Amino acid sequence: MEYNTSARRSAQLEAFGRLLDVLDRLRAECPWDKKQTLESLRHLTIEETYELSDAIIRGNLPDLKKELGDVMLHLTFYAKIASEQGAFDIADVLNAQCEKLIFRHPHIYGDTKAESEDDVKRNWEQLKLQEKGNSSVLGGVPTSLPALVKAMRIQEKARGAGFDWERPEQVWEKVQEELREFQAEFAVPEPSDISQQRAAEEFGDLLFSLINFARHAGINPEEALERTNRKFIQRFQYLETAAAQDGHQLRDLTLAQMDIYWERAKTIPPVSPSTSGKE
Repeated sequence: MEYNTSARRSAQLEAFGRLLDVLDRLRAECPWDKKQTLESLRHLTIEETYELSDAIIRGNLPDLKKELGDVMLHLTFYAKIASEQGAFDIADVLNAQCEKLIFRHPHIYGDTKAESEDDVKRNWEQLKLQEKGNSSVLGGVPTSLPALVKAMRIQEKARGAGFDWERPEQVWEKVQEELREFQAEFAVPEPSDISQQRAAEEFGDLLFSLINFARHAGINPEEALERTNRKFIQRFQYLETAAAQDGHQLRDLTLAQMDIYWERAKTIPPVSPSTSGKE
C-alpha cells in the first residue's frame, strides 16, 4: 500500500526543514527567542495546547491548522534548546518516537495478533510496563494531570489490564449506588452534623463513577463538561444583555424574572466563540 506520494512527502519534508531553518535564525538573531529556556516556554506550551483543544472542540479547521503550527513550533523549540545543551536534537526525538511506535505495534510490525481495539490497548499497556520498568499499570499516569482527565486515564489503563465492568448497566448501577451514598451524608438532623470530609469523599466517588459510565457510553466527559460550560456562558451572557436592553440590572431581578430570560436563551442557537486573536 502506498501511504503517500513521493511528491507530497517531499513537500512535507521541505516544509519541516523550513521550520527548522526559520527557528535556527530566530534563535540566533531574535532577542526574545534567544532568551527562551525550557522553563520559560513551559507555560506558553500549556496555553497553546489549550488553544489547540479549543479549536478541536469548536470544529474550526482553519484555527486548528494555526494552533497545530504553534504547538509544532514549541516542540521543535524544545528540541533546539536540548541540542544546544548537547542532550539530543529533533532527529533523536523523531527516531525515538518511531522506534517506540514500532515496538508498541507488534500486531503491525511483528507476529502478535490483535483482533480488536481492546486487544491493541491491552498489548500497549503491557509493552509500556516493559519499557519503563513500572511495577504498576497506573505508574505511568502523570501526577500533574487535572483530576477529571486523570480519572479518565486511570480507568483506561485499568481497562487495558482487563480490570473493567463487563456491561454499561453495571456501571450505571454503581453510579446510582454512589449517588445514594452521597445523599446519605446529608440525611442528618442539622446542617452542622454534616461531615464535609465524608461528603467530599462520596462526591469524588460519584464523579469517578459518572466518568466511568461516560467512558462506557463513548462520551468524553472533559469535552462534554466544556461544551456545557460554553452553553452556560452563552445563555448567561444573553440573560445579561437582554435584561440590560429592557432596562434591568441583574441584581435587581428576582430569580423568577431571571429565569424568564434564561428560558428564552435556550431558544438561541449556539455560537462558536471567537478566536483568541493570538497570531
